[in-house]
Amino acid sequence: MNTKELTVLEHIEELRKRLFVTAIFFIITLFVGFYTAKPIIKFIQHSEQAEQFTLNASNPSDPLTVYLSVTFLVALVLVSPILLFQLWLFITPGLHESERKATLKYIPYAFLLFIAGIAFSYFILFPNVMRFMVNLSNDLDIETIVNINEYFSFLYKLVIPFGLLFQLPVLTLFLSRIGILNPHLMVKFRKYSYFALFVLAVLLAPPDLVSNILIAIPLFILYEVSIVIARLGYRKFSIAEQKRMEEEKIEEQNIQVEALLAEQRRQMEQLNN
Repeated sequence: MNTKELTVLEHIEELRKRLFVTAIFFIITLFVGFYTAKPIIKFIQHSEQAEQFTLNASNPSDPLTVYLSVTFLVALVLVSPILLFQLWLFITPGLHESERKATLKYIPYAFLLFIAGIAFSYFILFPNVMRFMVNLSNDLDIETIVNINEYFSFLYKLVIPFGLLFQLPVLTLFLSRIGILNPHLMVKFRKYSYFALFVLAVLLAPPDLVSNILIAIPLFILYEVSIVIARLGYRKFSIAEQKRMEEEKIEEQNIQVEALLAEQRRQMEQLNN
């Protein structure tokens, strides 16, 4: 454990430093996002889901809004590992050596899971949602005129939450690794968690039972994977905690022995005098 104690001002200065580094990298990734936004927009426009509609712009600024939103989203995704690393550097003085090494490994997994969540949402969830919406419009004889800005906004509302939901294994591993989350509680409240996840699937997916089940199953799998990961993390926490207690006990015994020896030396000096 790093025993250096920082004042409030020093903590604020350290946080400012980490945010400044993240902001520099975010500006760099904005340039990357600016040049990759156009092919990404073209790819989405020519997808099977988008080609069912004629994407219109009801406002002259809509194309610019879409372009900038995609640029910002790309930059945010690319800078997320840097942000997590800077956050790790900020909190690492308060962690044990084993905890510092363990939490550093979470960063690439968190990034990959975020990408996996986005991919799952775009290639599996989004097509089912759009298919339901189109079928409903056809059944009601409604001609849908889609604004390009609203189309992309609707896409973001489905894609980004699943990128965050796929962080569940990493979050449970982190919490169990530091002893906050007990996997036995996850098993005990499994049925309530399943119910909450199914409600979440209903809220994210269209009101279609097949789509709800299709979305809920991956969430259930994520939860079960999180339980397994939490068990591994909690077991490592227990081992590390036991080792730490043994080291503290040995250190306490050494202090007592040194105090006893010092007392004996003091008595010997008094006898000699």
